[in-house]
Amino acid sequence: MSATADHAEERTNPAIKLGFEPGQVVQEIGYDDDVEQELREGIEAVIGQELVDEDYDDVADAVVLWFREDDGDLTDALVDAIGLIEDGGAVWLLTPKTGRDGYVEPSDINEAAQTAGLSQTKSINAGKDWSGSRLVTPKAAKSGKR
Repeated sequence: MSATADHAEERTNPAIKLGFEPGQVVQEIGYDDDVEQELREGIEAVIGQELVDEDYDDVADAVVLWFREDDGDLTDALVDAIGLIEDGGAVWLLTPKTGRDGYVEPSDINEAAQTAGLSQTKSINAGKDWSGSRLVTPKAAKSGKR
């Protein structure tokens, strides 16, 4: 695929920016009717299967965590998410953008991630109303693993 085609696909499928790969198991936490449906569908298109929900009872390759300010303690949510993924897996923390209901301050995200033992490696525009932060364990960050 050419670089131009890659960029065109990124524009039509925002999930491409998240680095998921076909066959991965991606667990979704915090789903509600306000989430970015186009992003969810894009992730499913990339991985070739549906996202698994909070009741999934095995380890996942990655977690997509939709989190709003009033959803409780972010550090606790991140620690719980870490327990759901394979070593080297990533947690994509998706929070409402500035000015949207449920907005979470970047400093709160950074503090919660550090407390949970995670490093932020990438930030993205995850749609009209959501921003994304890719969080990994320090070991995964050093290995460059997605």
